[in-house]
Amino acid sequence: MDEVLTARLGLVPYEDARQLQKEIERARQADSVPDVLLLLEHPPVYTKGRRTTADELPMGEDWYRMQGIEVTETDRGGRVTYHGPGQLVGYPIMSLKPYGDDVHDYIRRMERMTIGALGDWGVEAEVVDGLTGVWTPERRKIGSIGVHVSRGVTTHGFAINVNNDLQPFEWIVPCGIESCRMTSLTRELGAEQDLDAFATTVRDRFGEIYGREPREVSADELAARTEPALA
Repeated sequence: MDEVLTARLGLVPYEDARQLQKEIERARQADSVPDVLLLLEHPPVYTKGRRTTADELPMGEDWYRMQGIEVTETDRGGRVTYHGPGQLVGYPIMSLKPYGDDVHDYIRRMERMTIGALGDWGVEAEVVDGLTGVWTPERRKIGSIGVHVSRGVTTHGFAINVNNDLQPFEWIVPCGIESCRMTSLTRELGAEQDLDAFATTVRDRFGEIYGREPREVSADELAARTEPALA
């Protein structure tokens, strides 16, 4: 079984994570590194997908910045969403060739991975017809997905609410869905959860769903594997 290098990076500013993804993307396109899964958190930030419209940020971008929340453009699909500390963000940088270059299959696998990981922690989740992401049976959204594909290699990925503050979602139209209610592992289970332990569950489920053997690497080891490929 091919491996996927998995790096836990802690709290990473959004722009730094985007640049890192681009570096790994180029190395993966050159087939110089295997698939990579970055697991991390972001400081408070609203990210706008390619289909985001101004009414999804009804307070105006300056107001959000006054609340200490960055607002930034991205090249991923989907609409606006929020990232913040306590939310587990996963960025797979993967070749789609083993999956028949089928982006829809890739996303459906990501949904199944998220559902499986949440189920391992006692939270029932499901997909909703016509909507990307993962929801509780009560129609509360707990997992968001937005991806970008360039030359057959993916960037961006998924975000699962674990312990993060949900209030910032109420200040926007999350994922372009009016009256969208958000939830988290903490809210569903009634107590704060161990984010690092949940990240291990996600890593293992990811390997299972995508047919990859996860291998944990440090940020330094990942950089050492990537930088020669970019020279």
